[in-house]
Amino acid sequence: MSLPQRVKIFEVGPRDGLQNEPAPVDTATKVELIEQLAAAGVQAIESGSFVSPKWVPQMAGSEAVFGTLTRQSGVTYSALTPNMRGLERAISAGVTEVAVFIAASEAFSQKNTNCSIAEGLARAAELTKVARAEGLDVRGYISVVAGCPYQGAIEPATLAPLSKALLDMGCYEISLGDSTGVATPGQTKAIVDAVASAIPINKVAMHCHNTYGQALANIYAALEMGVAVIDSSVAGLGGCPYAPGATGNVATEDVVYMLNGMGIEHGIDLEKLVQAGDYIITQLGRQNDSGVARAMLAKTNN
Repeated sequence: MSLPQRVKIFEVGPRDGLQNEPAPVDTATKVELIEQLAAAGVQAIESGSFVSPKWVPQMAGSEAVFGTLTRQSGVTYSALTPNMRGLERAISAGVTEVAVFIAASEAFSQKNTNCSIAEGLARAAELTKVARAEGLDVRGYISVVAGCPYQGAIEPATLAPLSKALLDMGCYEISLGDSTGVATPGQTKAIVDAVASAIPINKVAMHCHNTYGQALANIYAALEMGVAVIDSSVAGLGGCPYAPGATGNVATEDVVYMLNGMGIEHGIDLEKLVQAGDYIITQLGRQNDSGVARAMLAKTNN
């Protein structure tokens, strides 16, 4: 299969990235990051999560974030909604797109959301129905699609009915999350092949973590299979709680640099993107996990 001519980058740093930081990040910093990302040309930004502050204190200010940021035309600012209370909060905050999620492993589903996969699907269906009735778009996530930290490897064939169930309930797109970053390119192709047997390839997104250094290779493998939506996190924000000390999300800068090299359109200004990443890691006082950003910033600073 030929490579896509254009790829949509779905930026998850302000949510999936910042929620892994050890200390809460203030609203002004989150808003500045989101607005810099939009100014760089990112058209889909996961900007918060309406989860209980008791469980994820870093996302406690999501109402304030959505109430403060200046929304650019053509940019989607989405939020993760784990339950009905979270969805109600998101609707009140004026969110226009939400995400629901399930896990590919029974063990992970129980430990992460205290329910079975079947119960997770039922919860997602209820949330999707209400969200759609309110005029919101809904994106579906499947986590640990390659391997579960408690259960081990995931059989790709099991992902097909889960993906179809999310699509059938009203999700416009299904993001396949290699949450532990254990996948390799061959495994990624098997995962995409299995899912594409049940839903159209243009409804599939990849969410790769770089725990084992395979994320870019896995994304390239997915592109070869026809996937044209990639989740990523500016500056590689986000850790991997199942592999202490390892990096988490693939860095958006690294993905964009690779796409540039292949002549694939995406609409993002790499230099502005690098500056957005530099802004947030300076605020956080941490290392930039994007190799591309480190190289470009080193050139600028010399």
